[in-house]
Formats: sequence, C-alpha cells, structure tokens
Amino acid sequence: MKRILAIDTSSAWCSVALSLGEVEPIFRHQPVASGASQLLLPWIDELLLDSKIAIADLDAIAIDIGPGAFTGVRLGVAAVQGLALAANLPVIPVASLDAIAMQLLSSPSFLRVRPNQFVVAVDARMDEIYWARYQYVSTDSMSQRLGDIHLSGPEEIDLEGTQYLAGNAIHAYGNRLYRHHQLPVDHVEADIGVSALGILSSAIPALLNGKQISVQELKPLYVRNKVALTTEEREQIFKKNA
Repeated sequence: MKRILAIDTSSAWCSVALSLGEVEPIFRHQPVASGASQLLLPWIDELLLDSKIAIADLDAIAIDIGPGAFTGVRLGVAAVQGLALAANLPVIPVASLDAIAMQLLSSPSFLRVRPNQFVVAVDARMDEIYWARYQYVSTDSMSQRLGDIHLSGPEEIDLEGTQYLAGNAIHAYGNRLYRHHQLPVDHVEADIGVSALGILSSAIPALLNGKQISVQELKPLYVRNKVALTTEEREQIFKKNA
C-alpha cells in the first residue's frame, strides 16, 4: 500500500489529494482569489489528521512542477521542499500537462473516442499556449507523452494525426487552434484543468517504477522565461486579434 500526498498550486485553484492505497483518495480542490498560500499547509494538516497518519508515514510527496502560474508553481515546490526535507521523504515531480493527460483517462467523452494520440493544450497567457502530444496506452490505462512540452502561439499547435484535444486553451483561443487541422466537436474537451487527482494518478505509477527523486533534486519546470508583456507587445497582440 503506497501512501502519497499530491499537491497542485500551478493554477487558480488550490488542490491537495492523499492516497492511502486501495481506498478512494481524500481530495480538496478550491478556487483561490489571491493564491493558495493561506490554504495549502492547513489543508495538508487536516488531511493527515483525518487519516490518522503523520507526514513521516507517507511513501512520497508528489508535486506539480509546472508549467503554470509562476507564483503558484514556486509556492507548491517550496512547500514540498520543506515538508519532504523535514520528514526525509522522496518527491515525485509531475508536469501539469501530464497530470491533465492522466485525468482524461477517466473522462467519459475521452473514453468514448479512445484516441490513439491526443493533445493537451492550456492557456499560457501572453497570447501563447503550452501544449504536448500524448499516446493513449489502453492496455495499461496510461498516457505517454511524445516529446517535449511546447510553448507557441495558438496557430502553431500541431494537431496532425491526433484524434482528441483537451485543455482550457480551447476556451481561450477557439478556432485559432484549428487553422491547420479540424476535429469533430465530440473530440474536444475544454472543461478540464489540472488537479491534485491528476498529479496523484501520474505519481502512483511513477513511484511503483522507482521514478521518485530526492528533495534536493526538485525544481520547477519553466518552459517560458518571460512572465510579462511590454505595453508595445500587448498592443501588437490586440491589433492582431482585432
């Protein structure tokens, strides 16, 4: 029985899940207006208390390392560094898009289509998206990323050869994603975002396969180095989309 605490603060939500093995994970997930810093540690304490275990009883802590909101990603990574160091626990880093890909495996819409390959695309702000291509391994109920996570303009997404698209970039950029390849309406899922359950779904097989790391190796995944646009760049985007 593997006991894993999973944390996600990479978006506008604070999300924590605790797996105790075969039973249903304990899960808390809530939108936060001013960041997750006020909720994260109290939630972790509550989940451990309710489960009657100490943090040192865990097998590992899993954390969303990004890409996502810079402040949120740094908050989550710093919290896990403190917790794992104090309890001498290994950590499992999970990319946010990989977590969404794992969450899709329980989506009725996704399972109706059962695509061979699919793409996850999320809004990266600044008129750009983060996206990655995945292989659906139905025999193992797993998703496998094919290549790196990309940062590009919405029109530059590569949907060729894929049968499904998921992520909030669909809401943010709409038809700009389909300039080179169209998908049927029922092969698109916009209302899905990263959560601690997705982090947990990615972390469980990672731990079983020995992919945990020491806390000293943990670091955020920064696909983009620049976090804000200049006034001139914002005006150029406005003119392009007008």
